[in-house]
Amino acid sequence: MSDDDSQQNFILGFVMALIALVIFFVVGIVLWHKGHNAAAAPAKPAVVISAPAPGQETKLAEVTETVTVTIPDGASIRVVDGVVNFYFATGSADLAPGAAEALAAVIKGVESGHKAVVSGFHDATGDAAINEELAKKRAQMVRDVLTGLGVPADKIDLQKPAVTAGTGNNAEARRVEVKLVD
Repeated sequence: MSDDDSQQNFILGFVMALIALVIFFVVGIVLWHKGHNAAAAPAKPAVVISAPAPGQETKLAEVTETVTVTIPDGASIRVVDGVVNFYFATGSADLAPGAAEALAAVIKGVESGHKAVVSGFHDATGDAAINEELAKKRAQMVRDVLTGLGVPADKIDLQKPAVTAGTGNNAEARRVEVKLVD
């Protein structure tokens, strides 16, 4: 074996070891960041429901943490005849701003012994299969937010309605209904 061959083998081995060291270093940093970010993840917002002091305005809920909300166009929340309706923007499963008060009403109902029945609906535009899946994702989003706010999972019944195409205009049809039942 000549000096050139042994020198090339040494350089090749050194370069391979350096590459391996760089790869392990990068993987280590990525893992450290993932662990660090998971540990620093903010706690879920707490919803506080309390009776007002005499002479004070009734406050249904108070979110005790600052939360950034993306406001989708066409999203809103309405309570009609005891049914909480979460309306969604086209193609979106994001809750509308102001959801904390409606969610607090559901939480209060569950705490008083009711069960929350969550059903998702979609509008009549677009592909039916995609709409069905989007209605399901919207209902799951509402369920997940409720469980994240402390509602026991056994107190939430996710039900697929017999007809998932909602009634009313398209904006009214894209909704999740939450009914409180005994």
